[in-house]
Amino acid sequence: MSAAGAQAENARESSIQASPPAVEPVAGLHLQFGADASTEMTVSWHSLAPVHNPRVLLGMLDGKLEQTTSAETSSYADAKSQRTVHVHHARLRALRPDTAYLYAALHDGATPEFGQFRTAPRGRAALTFTSFGDQGTPTLGRKFAPPEGVKLPAPIFINDNLGSPASADTTLGVERVGPLFHLLNGDLCYANLSEDRIRSWWDFWTNNSRSARNRPWMPCAGNHENERGNGPIGYLAYQTYFSTPEVLGQTELTRGLWYAFTAGSVRVISLANDDVVYQDSGDSYVRGYSDGAQQAWLEQELAATRANRDIDWIVVCMHQTAISTAEKFNGADLGIREQWLPLFDRYNVDMVVCGHEHHYERSHPLHGCEDNRTRTPKPVARATDVIDTSKGAVHMVLGGGGTSAPSNELLFNPPVCRVIVAVGEPDPKTGKRPPVYVVESAPWSAIRNAAQPYGFAAFTLDPGDGPGAMTRIKVVYYDVTGPGGQLSPFESFTLERPRRDGA
Repeated sequence: MSAAGAQAENARESSIQASPPAVEPVAGLHLQFGADASTEMTVSWHSLAPVHNPRVLLGMLDGKLEQTTSAETSSYADAKSQRTVHVHHARLRALRPDTAYLYAALHDGATPEFGQFRTAPRGRAALTFTSFGDQGTPTLGRKFAPPEGVKLPAPIFINDNLGSPASADTTLGVERVGPLFHLLNGDLCYANLSEDRIRSWWDFWTNNSRSARNRPWMPCAGNHENERGNGPIGYLAYQTYFSTPEVLGQTELTRGLWYAFTAGSVRVISLANDDVVYQDSGDSYVRGYSDGAQQAWLEQELAATRANRDIDWIVVCMHQTAISTAEKFNGADLGIREQWLPLFDRYNVDMVVCGHEHHYERSHPLHGCEDNRTRTPKPVARATDVIDTSKGAVHMVLGGGGTSAPSNELLFNPPVCRVIVAVGEPDPKTGKRPPVYVVESAPWSAIRNAAQPYGFAAFTLDPGDGPGAMTRIKVVYYDVTGPGGQLSPFESFTLERPRRDGA
């Protein structure tokens, strides 16, 4: 070998033996509102190793990044892989309402990642938000093992967490609308089904950071956020990745599982339904884990909100649903009807957005229930174009976020509902409690979409033109029809109610 060749070989071996870069990149950049969305925002990102001096640089959209806020780091050790994830949360406070900001997230040695956001307006002002649930990831990351004796011409990769390419399309669909914030109605990435749970969360954030770095994605916990071994009731990963508005009285067990925030004249209340539902559909059965604390907080929250004349609209975000006309799927859950719906009636909740069923449907406005085993909700009006929510709450099933197991082709025709009223004894092999169903009529059923599996709803608030005037929310449900978040409107309707400042 020539001298030049030997030098080249030595250089190659030296490069191979060199240590990999030690600095963790800024990954999964995302935003969450604080309790007052007009002045509070949290910037979050994560890493697989500890980092030094995590921080956010903040400035006006057209100016310099002059303010520095240190991030606090929390972590969890995934019980399945024994790997630790570190999540960094920089809580920005004393922001200006209805103001655009530019920021950079970084830690020592890392390339900064940039984003921008707008704080919510304070008081009655126009705004838009969006909502879907049951997303999964678009990553096809697991090698398919064919049946014995079957030979494939080439390896096939599949997704082991109920995701699909539509999981990416819905994210970009939200960006086409450009809302102030997005409500994510549970079953975020189905990590509990994955061989590699951390990989599923990583892929979820890689996909959604394209939107969530520029507008808050505000979640609720679904049954698939329940991951065996991750915390006493399975939600530790979810509780670590998100920094939701603080709630007095929550414990280390329940922190972040329910919360509320105000944007303009809208109060959003996020609930954790596994506390009340009968269905056994997570990695562990945790019904009743809060020992009534969430119920008590919800009633206090609703009472305070309805007494506040600066707030017109109450929107509840939760995962499992009180309505469904899908056959051979999850169905509605009596636990929600028993514990949540009476409070929604008493304090005049306007709208409930859910997931869990992987299709789109909505109810007529509901108030009260039949005196039967399933407590069938009563519709109080039949119009489907303009709806007065001061008479009752409209429930929307928005489970078309991207899951590879849609339920739009499983709808009963004509509409009826299977309601889970109890569960049986645990199965000796699986440990799961089988659901006990009762079938009821569905007089509450208003609109369903059997044709398309994927989509989301956009809500545009018109605050009204003066005290005592009508305030309205125009709702458009979009089918997501292809790459790049291509959209096709399926339906639109209007919710209205009198402004409370004239009450």
